[in-house]
Amino acid sequence: MKRNIFENWILLTTYRQMVSIWYYFFMSKNDQMTTATEARATHASLLDAAAPDDALQALLDGQIAAANVVRHAIPAIRMAANAVAQAISDGNNLIYVGAGSSGLMAVADGLELPGTFGISREKIRLVMAGGVASFSDIIGAADEYSAEADLEAHDLNQNDCAILVSASGSTPYTVSAIDFLKSRGVTCIAIANNPDTPLLEAADIPICLATPPEVLAGSTRMGAGTAQKMALNMLSTLAGIQLGHVHEGHMVNVIADNEKLKKRACRMIADITSCSNSAARLHLEHSKGSVKIAVMLASGAENRGMAQSLLRQNEGRLGPAIEQLKINLENQ
Repeated sequence: MKRNIFENWILLTTYRQMVSIWYYFFMSKNDQMTTATEARATHASLLDAAAPDDALQALLDGQIAAANVVRHAIPAIRMAANAVAQAISDGNNLIYVGAGSSGLMAVADGLELPGTFGISREKIRLVMAGGVASFSDIIGAADEYSAEADLEAHDLNQNDCAILVSASGSTPYTVSAIDFLKSRGVTCIAIANNPDTPLLEAADIPICLATPPEVLAGSTRMGAGTAQKMALNMLSTLAGIQLGHVHEGHMVNVIADNEKLKKRACRMIADITSCSNSAARLHLEHSKGSVKIAVMLASGAENRGMAQSLLRQNEGRLGPAIEQLKINLENQ
């Protein structure tokens, strides 16, 4: 059942209160003067003196502690996925913005969407401090620049949606980006690892991943980055589900344009329809690489045109389209 705006506000308010309580009680008074992402984890001073296996165990424990924080952000992640799915469904842009290691997490998620869910590459905009050069050498000083010029290079509109990621929640590049995007009416989702920060406060949908201090103090590519990656994976996958690009655990909107993907597509078609692998391959060829159309053909659609028509009538959702096809076949 869909929640109204008031219920969503209550959920977000409760979530923010939980984050603030955690931050107050579980951070030392000294660490509260420093942000959690810059503080040092308990016993981290012994890391370099520890036996290799003990050091690795400490590093793993830090990752697990960070991952556990994501569970508390599920309500906010769900709201963010709704906003992303709506923007994509309406043909608008999805913009990813970040700097440093947080920017890499954002860009990685954006780059995966076309291949995973068949979303148009032209609708995914990647904006990172330092530009393409940052993929080979992350330039720290780029974090301090304004993002306005980088964003102005893209043709954005007020119905677009943006995901901005910053471990500290106060990175100048990312904060300037949200200010610019908000001035254009873009719906802004912010992911940060410190509560009560400028990025989260400016966001339409704030996602606070209040990860504990890093075992390697300030190295937010570790625990904070792990939590960011998990949240982004969850967010974009739920958006894909809501767009009808997932069926029975398969990513059915993938376009099979190489041999590896063709084999994967054939396995999907065979699993969903219980047809043979050779039949799946034949249907995939007739569908011109579309898994959804191939599944419809394997389910009894007379031709590609009929399969496309049934999918359009059901907003691209394979399950309802198959059910409608079954009813049509029974009534013949």
